[in-house]
Amino acid sequence: MTIDAPALTIWSTAPLLPPDDPFYAAPPDVESLAPGAVVRTRPVELALFGLVRQQIAAWQLLYRTCDLDGEPELAVTTVLLPWGADPARPRPLVSFQCAIDAVAPQCFPSYALRHGAKTTGSIAPLELPIIAMALRQGWAVSVPDHEGLGGRFGAAREPGYRALDGIRAALGFAPLGLTPTTPVALWGYSGGGLATAWAAELAAEYAPELTIVGAAAGSPVGDPAAAFVRLNGGWFAGFPAAFVAGLRRAYPELDAVLHDHLDARYRGLLGEAEQRTTFALLWRFARRDVARHLRGDMAGLLAEPALRRILTDIEPGTRAPAAPMLVVQGVRDEVIAVADIDAHVQRYRAAGAVVEYLRVLRGSHLPLEFLMVPVVLAWLADRFAGRPASSGTTTVASVARTTAALRAHLDFLGLVALMVGGRPVRGVEK
Repeated sequence: MTIDAPALTIWSTAPLLPPDDPFYAAPPDVESLAPGAVVRTRPVELALFGLVRQQIAAWQLLYRTCDLDGEPELAVTTVLLPWGADPARPRPLVSFQCAIDAVAPQCFPSYALRHGAKTTGSIAPLELPIIAMALRQGWAVSVPDHEGLGGRFGAAREPGYRALDGIRAALGFAPLGLTPTTPVALWGYSGGGLATAWAAELAAEYAPELTIVGAAAGSPVGDPAAAFVRLNGGWFAGFPAAFVAGLRRAYPELDAVLHDHLDARYRGLLGEAEQRTTFALLWRFARRDVARHLRGDMAGLLAEPALRRILTDIEPGTRAPAAPMLVVQGVRDEVIAVADIDAHVQRYRAAGAVVEYLRVLRGSHLPLEFLMVPVVLAWLADRFAGRPASSGTTTVASVARTTAALRAHLDFLGLVALMVGGRPVRGVEK
């Protein structure tokens, strides 16, 4: 049997945002469901930037997961197959964590990847061609809304729970043709890299039945507290604002700290941050210094015991991932400091993890996500093939200069052209 298309619903208007969409509504018995249990499903139509319909087989799964305290909740993942894929043919699964980097629901992948979505300023549509490259390998893909229905950007552990439970949901969804022993890999960049790190750390304890063979994390933040201080007042000050907006949803005790230290103007701006897309946030908060809105100084804010507890909680790297990891980081990255990622990798190795760490001298933050795609695809293919992973640190001038990388980038450009034309994204059936 071959799937040429899911049963598609053609939307004449934009899809409803998650808070308004009945698909996301919780049933009364969430607590009784097992983690990863699917509540409801629907076929969806994807589009490039909401406009160009994509010939990719896609469904959404609403499933049970939990928050950072272990309380049950629901999340959504968008699961994909190459167009025309045979579900009877075995294939691995990649869980791709998008760089949502905002708390507004229009940035959630389950909304932003759909046909008709208002995607201006969201990151997920930019990453759809990268996801399509995984499909081109013949792999299935799960794209979870790893911030949850509440947009809790920056919360500890939760992105990992949601990604892992999304994998459980995908493995049990019959149209994908996967099984409980299907090999699984994790992949993400920036905020998605941080979510990938959480999933890799938690997998052995939280979802030991999953066959996770590797995790590829690009620029995975490393030290969120240090990033907040460093980016504050600069061109990327919108990221700390989104981070605080998400954290106060996950940690209610943070609100009292903000009220004591921040003026009403900045607290109002945080309210705006909850409504803006990622790039709109960067524009709105560019060069805005939190210190101008403090009643005291930054040292006093950071010394608050409640804030210190939160900042300690959200730092990744205290658990050793059981599966091997690939970490890629730009040495001159203008958003994420290489020193923070160096320290993150060192924490993993000290805990016993196998980490291949690639430090790249050339390439700024956003371009590196695309430049590293051939490296990640080759590394994941080796993990799916059962080849042993190496551990070590390598510093290279570029990840785009080898013949193999150039061929892969030409293939990527060809895929983008194919997607712009709305042509089928087919996989190589092996």
